[in-house]
Amino acid sequence: MTATAPRVITIPANPALAQARAVRRQLRVAAYCRVSTDSEEQLTSYESQKKYYTDKIMTNPAWTMAGIFADEGITGTSAAKRPQFLRMIRQCRQKKIDLVLVKSISRFARNTVDCLNYVRALRELGIAILFEEQNINTLETDGELLLTLLGAVAQGESESISENVKWGKRQAMREGKAAIQYKRLYAFEKGEDGKPRIIPEQAEVVRQIYDSFLGGHSLRMIKDALEAKAVPTVTGGSEWSIAVIRGILQNEKYCGDVLQQKSFVADCISHRHVRNVGQLPMYLTQDHHEGIVSRDTFHAAKAEFARRSAGRAPSQKQAPTGRSCYSAKYALTGRLVCGECGTLYRRCVWSKRGKKKAVWRCASRIDYGSAYCHQSPTLQEGPLQAAILAALSSVMSQKDRLVGQIEDAMRMELAPIPGETMSLADIDRRLGELEREFKTLFQTSKEDGGYLGHAGAFQRITEEMGTLKEKKAFLLTQQEGNSAASRRIRDAVDILEAGDPRFTEWNESDIRQLVDTVVVLSADRLRVCLRGGMEIEQAIEGGQET
Repeated sequence: MTATAPRVITIPANPALAQARAVRRQLRVAAYCRVSTDSEEQLTSYESQKKYYTDKIMTNPAWTMAGIFADEGITGTSAAKRPQFLRMIRQCRQKKIDLVLVKSISRFARNTVDCLNYVRALRELGIAILFEEQNINTLETDGELLLTLLGAVAQGESESISENVKWGKRQAMREGKAAIQYKRLYAFEKGEDGKPRIIPEQAEVVRQIYDSFLGGHSLRMIKDALEAKAVPTVTGGSEWSIAVIRGILQNEKYCGDVLQQKSFVADCISHRHVRNVGQLPMYLTQDHHEGIVSRDTFHAAKAEFARRSAGRAPSQKQAPTGRSCYSAKYALTGRLVCGECGTLYRRCVWSKRGKKKAVWRCASRIDYGSAYCHQSPTLQEGPLQAAILAALSSVMSQKDRLVGQIEDAMRMELAPIPGETMSLADIDRRLGELEREFKTLFQTSKEDGGYLGHAGAFQRITEEMGTLKEKKAFLLTQQEGNSAASRRIRDAVDILEAGDPRFTEWNESDIRQLVDTVVVLSADRLRVCLRGGMEIEQAIEGGQET
């Protein structure tokens, strides 16, 4: 190694060479365009925008085409729903684009936060966005300030349009006009008059679903029955879901009504759907189209859902009734009650020497031993069912009396509410009068500028309308409950009138319709309480499990 110092040679700068090289390299320019709807008129505008940007880029010698990115009929408030926009951003991050042309800020984004986030992300990459209408280049120093202001204006415009659209839709709801989605609506198709038209084959399936559910079958049992019969779903598949069956049973369209605004969009930016549980009014249009089931049947299904869920608890030991969920497999579940502690009995299967035997035991004894229930017997299923059938057979000789008692119970269920003098029609009529009075008073106070002078009248109208709306909701609830009660009692009467003099075979559906409660009094005696109030004490022969 020599001691000579290293030589440093300075190569002088040549700005002319750098400038010539920069001129030789063309900017890769892309354009983004978007139309708000997918109508024919807007699609024509979309094609015009593509042609305009193609000519603009290709006729500039300093630019080269990096692509035209365009979304048709897509929202401007959410970038996630614009695939071409996201594709353009990806290519920018891959350094395939140097400049982006956009007609205006509202075409780029109507969400101020999204707009600024994407502009800043591209500026960090050295990529400019040129908004032609506002003449803003995002790489310039004052570009972001102007962009923030104009982006907020664009978002405000979008929010204003959204509110106008909502108002129009709600006004149509008030007038009874319904927008129905037929794609997932089983047993209906769009008719020539624009209203739902029944598909006969599928309508029969809907009736079977309602009959099975009201007959005591669970949703799982209905699903299994449909799949066993290879009944096709709305999409033509063979596998039914419990959610679809529940939706059929809870959808008012099957009784000819349409309930609108069951959910709503929280805001036009997030597009998040929120379930309407009272935040906004709902609009029920009755007799909108021909129903598949009667309104009484629909309300009975609604009441049955409420009845089944009433006894549910997170776990069996937390359930005060001794049950954790509805069981449709056995009619005695939810009906067989311990006479000592009042807890429901539960079905168990015992195995002894390779043989299985079904027995019924008090749920308190199963969960807690003899801590709370000391003497409740364990009953074999066969003798228990035989005793209940014997009790039913014993009252068949008094069939006329029993039918009379059940009909009396029905009249009691449907008795008018004491103190209620207004019908639903009276309430609707009075609400209409108050609404007109409110509008007239509002116009008067607007003209004379005396809002405070009419404060008392405004308060009186508002309070009366609130009271009437609460009363209407109560009457509607009562009406639904009456319809369900009427159907259950009528079904029991039909079974009795058409029944044989003796009950010889155990039928889960008949037991559900006729029997209200079975109380286990002792190991050899029980009390059968029928719908309508009649009670029969019956001996159990050989029923206790030893």
